[in-house]
Amino acid sequence: METAKREVEVKQQKGLASVNNLILVGIMMAVGVVLRLCASFLVLGNMHPNFLIATYCLSIIIIKPNIKEAAIIGFISGAISQIGTSMAWLGLGSETIGAVAIALLIMIPMPKIIKPLVTTFITTLISGFAFIGLAALTYANPMPFAQFANMAIVTLVTAALNCVIVEVLSIPVDKVMNK
Repeated sequence: METAKREVEVKQQKGLASVNNLILVGIMMAVGVVLRLCASFLVLGNMHPNFLIATYCLSIIIIKPNIKEAAIIGFISGAISQIGTSMAWLGLGSETIGAVAIALLIMIPMPKIIKPLVTTFITTLISGFAFIGLAALTYANPMPFAQFANMAIVTLVTAALNCVIVEVLSIPVDKVMNK
């Protein structure tokens, strides 16, 4: 008598419906906070990566949430970004916009190997320029060109640093999550 072989299909859950994905987002946010508070080890000039953007980008790339879930992740990141900021409340808007942006960007077909690099770079620019725009509307209206130029340069450097960090980390994190 021959027994039938059972095959179990494992389907990876996307978004925040999975407990594993919720844990990943929580861990990434915690790592982002710790690195943000200790970012002095990785400074280029007077600039450093924005680890909160990098960690929510990495989380969203891995778990592929829907737009509403991405907005929630971004809003939480924006709330966390209030720690130690000189421009209160701007992160709530800019990080929510950034998280929605990456959720949309990861839907665009492109080679998997460069997707974290490209999407994180563009997302950081979107989030950074949203922050600058909100700052111009609320804190520095009108914003002097020198201040805008300085903030734009910081945004560009931050985008370059973030995309490298996420590109490097996306492979091992993806392997751990999708084992």
